[in-house]
Amino acid sequence: MRNAYLFGQIERVRTGIINKVSALPESKRDIVPDGFNNNIHWHLGHLLVISDMLVLQYSGKDGVIPAEYRPYFASGTKPADWQGEAPAWDTLISQLTEQIRVFQEQLGDDLNQPVAKADNFAKAETIDELLVMNINHEASHAGMINAMLKKLA
Repeated sequence: MRNAYLFGQIERVRTGIINKVSALPESKRDIVPDGFNNNIHWHLGHLLVISDMLVLQYSGKDGVIPAEYRPYFASGTKPADWQGEAPAWDTLISQLTEQIRVFQEQLGDDLNQPVAKADNFAKAETIDELLVMNINHEASHAGMINAMLKKLA
């Protein structure tokens, strides 16, 4: 798979999410709509945390997202269990944008290399396969975010 194509898909999905949520009023960002376990604020942080783990750490690179984010946004967490103030919405948006560049800089020439964590849940063998899994994960959350935005409208 061509690097430019793969990174273009990553940017397309991520930018689509950011654009969708940018118009959400601040008063609705932390509302958990009926039928959902999380709010859109959680989804943004979750995408950061999981992408950092799945893409960077499983590739053998150092993660760049603070470990303090995990209790708020790791798999299995939910806003109802948050202790303290979660990382700010605007900070998450900036980091989501920056993370695309970090992926390109750290992994751009290594996409066909084997993953560092061979026993990963994604069953990925190469770094580009981790990126494809991450795109699928983000697309899934984009669907959830779209459904939540409709409920919050």
